[in-house]
Amino acid sequence: MKDKYKICVFTGTRAEYGLLKPLMEEVQKQSEFKLQIIASCMHMSPEFGLTYKEIEKDGFKIDEKIEMLLSSDTPIGTVKSMGVGMIGYADALKRLKPDLVIVLGDRFEALSFAISAYILRIIIAHLHGGEITEGALDEGFRHSITKLSYLHFASTEEYRKRIIQMGESPNRVFNVGALGIDNIKKLKLFSKNEVENKLGISFNRRNFLITYHPETSSNYTIKNLKEILEALDELVNTTLIFTKSNADAEGTIINQMIKEFVKKHQEKSVLIDSMGQLLYLSTMQYVDAVIGNSSSGIIEAPSLKIATINIGNRQKGRIKAKSVIDCEPKKDEILKSIKIALSEEFKKSIKDIENPYGVGNSSKKIVEILKNFLPIKSTQKIFFDLVEELNEKLTN
Repeated sequence: MKDKYKICVFTGTRAEYGLLKPLMEEVQKQSEFKLQIIASCMHMSPEFGLTYKEIEKDGFKIDEKIEMLLSSDTPIGTVKSMGVGMIGYADALKRLKPDLVIVLGDRFEALSFAISAYILRIIIAHLHGGEITEGALDEGFRHSITKLSYLHFASTEEYRKRIIQMGESPNRVFNVGALGIDNIKKLKLFSKNEVENKLGISFNRRNFLITYHPETSSNYTIKNLKEILEALDELVNTTLIFTKSNADAEGTIINQMIKEFVKKHQEKSVLIDSMGQLLYLSTMQYVDAVIGNSSSGIIEAPSLKIATINIGNRQKGRIKAKSVIDCEPKKDEILKSIKIALSEEFKKSIKDIENPYGVGNSSKKIVEILKNFLPIKSTQKIFFDLVEELNEKLTN
């Protein structure tokens, strides 16, 4: 038996790192584990704030920094970035020789990392598999990573069952809840005054936290954003706090459009390059609603009893709490949804909601499962055939 098993965590974005941080801390605490970290993609980009520095500021040692983002805001640029990433990931994994890698979610850089690990026959543990996001290419990325992975940590029971439906053996698929809720339970959130000082804003009568990412499976991203900005333009006595879009195709255009909007409305709006999980969640607790199409509005906001106005199809198919208002990307529909979210009746209705993504403690659950599984001697998997199982039941 080894003295320590090398657990390598991959992270490509500021938001994803925020979710992974409590798990990384939990892995680091274990005497039988050695934590390794590979940071890539948006973390290494000046445009997105060189957020690898936030990881180091939190006291973690980054073992490998892999640059892979090309300065192209197109699908071709994304494909080429994935290729560049795979070259770097192959070299990094060869040097680090991890016993197991942890990959979260559904992004293109996570897929290229998972492909690299899979070909090198390294065990992959996947977080947040089985979920559906019909309005983004992430849907295909996520399911692909699921099929490359050996261990699966789902965020709800329905998602656990969907992973099994994809042929993964039930004894390797676990419902552990969502990591994002660990942060809400664990972090000491900033006070209202601290948030105002850190963001350089003053909260108004009404306040919204806005994040909009590309709908990568459609051609309507920019058209939809125009509708959102036109709706927000009409709001008075309101503070608008924008966070930057991610590095998907058209993300740069989104950020530029928001910059121009903020420049014209400096009296009521601000754009933050990178908030980090602590400041982001601290801000969320003081706003009237989260607006846009970020998964944080689906997964984290319900635990803070904050309304979400979920615009468009990017998160279509995800399990949602009653605090989430699905909305068409039309100016009038957005304004109508904002009115609903601000109503006393709606606020009262979400005071006691339960978050379908759990109550926290996911990190400890994951670590205990890893302890029980390691060492894993083979990456060989047998397809779990539900059709065959059903046929046997019908025969018997």
